[in-house]
Parts: sequence; structure tokens; C-alpha cells
Amino acid sequence: MENVFLSKLKQQLKLPLPGIEVQFEMAHVNREKLKHEDLNPTEYKNSSVLLLLIKRDGQFYIPLTERHTYAGIHSGQVSFPGGKFDEVDETLEKTALRECYEEIGLLNNIEIIGQLTSVFIPVSKFMVNPFVAVLNDPEIVYCINEAEVKNIMELSLNDLMLPELIKNTIVEPMPGMKLKTPYFDVEGKIVWGATAMILNEFKHLLSKL
Repeated sequence: MENVFLSKLKQQLKLPLPGIEVQFEMAHVNREKLKHEDLNPTEYKNSSVLLLLIKRDGQFYIPLTERHTYAGIHSGQVSFPGGKFDEVDETLEKTALRECYEEIGLLNNIEIIGQLTSVFIPVSKFMVNPFVAVLNDPEIVYCINEAEVKNIMELSLNDLMLPELIKNTIVEPMPGMKLKTPYFDVEGKIVWGATAMILNEFKHLLSKL
């Protein structure tokens, strides 16, 4: 028998999504409010991320990856497993699954149950397509790709719903570029940008269950 929570979530993902208005509650104050449908496909590169639900001890968790520090706009940021669409993937869903396997070693028994609103990242010109999935295997072992991932954190759905998880700060993604932004405090890490926007839309979906 399917988990009642997952059954309700699957149904909710088939309904109209909260969308960009909810996502932008977690955007930095200077972010351009650009919608997927308002952009020409030639203006962006497609990518996919996987918001993966893992059940353990009666509770669901979302794995998040912390990037290494490097000379780039996304240095050190916390994100979902994901990356750029490759023609060999054939579909954006397969991109999300491939990247999840390459970054944290999970592939088998993953079921994609829906998709959230796409998020455009102006600074890198990527259109991020978020897919929601469930891992039907509690006995998981992460296999971190150390070249891409510094650390894995797990955010419980119970913690995601806590109002005090949302705070405000100033980030400096590049020297001289200071941005005032809300963020999710996950294990003391600042989860902001597109990842926070996607998490907020998912949080609103959960509140309807």
C-alpha cells in the first residue's frame, strides 16, 4: 500500500503549482522577476535538479549538496543534485537522474513523481527544471563525487516547515557583489538563490496536504 503522504503529494503536483510568486518570496532583493514562458529558448541553457525524498525512521529527508569553493559564481553554494542538460540524456528528467547518480551515487529505485516551476538564473543564463522524486529504498549509501561535492546535508520535511528556518543575510557570491537575501538555515549553512526558491515552492505544496 502506497504511503498516504506520497499519494497526496502526487495528486498535489498534478494541480496548478504555487509558481513564481511563491518562489520569489525567497529571492534576493535585486533579482529580476523573469518567467520561463517570457523567455526565448535561445536565451538560456537547460539544466535539471532533483528534489529527492528519502524516508528513514518514519520521516522524509531531502539531500542537499554543498559545492567546493572555487573561482565561480556558484562557489560554495548549497544546492540539489543536478546539472546541465546533455543531448545524450534525451529528456530533462533523465538529466536530473544522471546528475544525482554522478554527484551522490543514487540511481536505483528512484521514482519521479512530479515537477516544480522552472527557475531562470540570470547570472549564468541557466533554466533550472526541478523534479520531485522518491527513493524507494531506506538502506541507502551515498557515494560522493569528491570533485563536485564537498558535503551532503539532509533537510527533514519537518524542519523545512519551521518558520524559524528562514532568516535574512547579505551574501557576496563574487567580490564586490553584495546581495541582501532571505535564506534557509540548514545545519548552519546558508541555502539561498534558486535552491531556496524551489524549496519554498515545495514548502507551500506541503502546506496544502
